[in-house]
Amino acid sequence: MTGTLSYRPEEIGGRQREKSLDTRTTQAIGRPISRFTVARRLHGGGLFALRPVRCVPLTPAHRRRRSLWCREHQNWRDNERGRVLFTDESRFSLSSDSHRILIWRERGSRNHPSNIIEMDRYGGRGVLVWGGIMLGSRTDLHIFDAGSVNGTRYCNEILLPYVRLFRGAMGLQFLLMDDNALCHRTVAAEQLLESEDIERMDWPARSPDLNPIEHVWDFLDRRLAARTLPPVTIRELRLALQDEWAAMPQQLIDTLILSMGRRCETCLAVRGDHIPY
Repeated sequence: MTGTLSYRPEEIGGRQREKSLDTRTTQAIGRPISRFTVARRLHGGGLFALRPVRCVPLTPAHRRRRSLWCREHQNWRDNERGRVLFTDESRFSLSSDSHRILIWRERGSRNHPSNIIEMDRYGGRGVLVWGGIMLGSRTDLHIFDAGSVNGTRYCNEILLPYVRLFRGAMGLQFLLMDDNALCHRTVAAEQLLESEDIERMDWPARSPDLNPIEHVWDFLDRRLAARTLPPVTIRELRLALQDEWAAMPQQLIDTLILSMGRRCETCLAVRGDHIPY
């Protein structure tokens, strides 16, 4: 079986507490049951309390486009992947993670459809960052000032100071990977790329799991959480992110980029659906 029991740990700060799994079990059978007893029984049945996978929603059209892209790129050689600058934006929040949902599921069932939460946005006070990675190198981490990122800001803060620099160093073989965010696809951005002779990689919509930089964001998130004194102010968060980005092993980045072939194969195997990356 695949476990789909979910619960939310007790919230802090005086907020109303949601019924825990042991409370609901006690009510269901009519006698007190401790959460430790419940956990032992679930463990004995092969279920463990783990975080669900969070993925963007996919339509049939998205799945078809993802499959087509993977068929076109699954046999790329390492030197072909090595010419790509994989880029992305990500938001890092100061919000406590104490409200996260856990689900009881079997090991190895992480990407079962019943264990996936599809969502588009994540809340919380924090900062928006941009970064780029490629075999043997990376850009500096750019942290945006407050405000939305439009096409003009994308050109002035990202394409001109970072992407153009890498294009100049690599020459015509350089290939930019950015997703289909609105600020990336403005007329101004398109004209700038054309004027700088920067080729953009075709990219399927709603495919963060195909982008190796997503694991870099996860690495940074875990490094922040593991700090003895996690950041509690925006300034501390900015400094911590820059420190962790600079300290990230290049070998990790290279390994993630070289996993692209396996990502494509896995995506094709599930007909364009979410993959466990």
